[in-house]
Amino acid sequence: MTSKPVALLLSDLGVTKSHSRPHVSNDNPFSEAQFKTMKYRPDFPDRFGAIEHDCGDFFNWYNNEHRHGGLGLLTPHDVHYGLAGARLQARDLVLAAAFAARPERFPAGTPSAGEVPAEVRINKPQQVSPTEEASQ
Repeated sequence: MTSKPVALLLSDLGVTKSHSRPHVSNDNPFSEAQFKTMKYRPDFPDRFGAIEHDCGDFFNWYNNEHRHGGLGLLTPHDVHYGLAGARLQARDLVLAAAFAARPERFPAGTPSAGEVPAEVRINKPQQVSPTEEASQ
């Protein structure tokens, strides 16, 4: 009796491979990014006890204090509860004061805190033109 490759065995069993992100080990980039953030925190435990104890503090910090690059350096709490606009206005005031005090530090001109992100995604879906849509 000879063995067959695992891919053929899985095929015989009706298991299909996922090709959502070929040649990449991390299938869910959002989850992987969150785990990396958790793992590199200074208070990441050497050993885990109860999930409520180990993760409760992390989730509170992650949602209420950690400033996310994908959210314009805002917290998820600020974006979710509509506080992002006020936070960015306050940041713009600080940036304007810094520019007024030392304009030579800003060669590109007056800095801006940016805008509230309308959406957050890894890959933007392809746009289908009206002619392509009609032919389908």
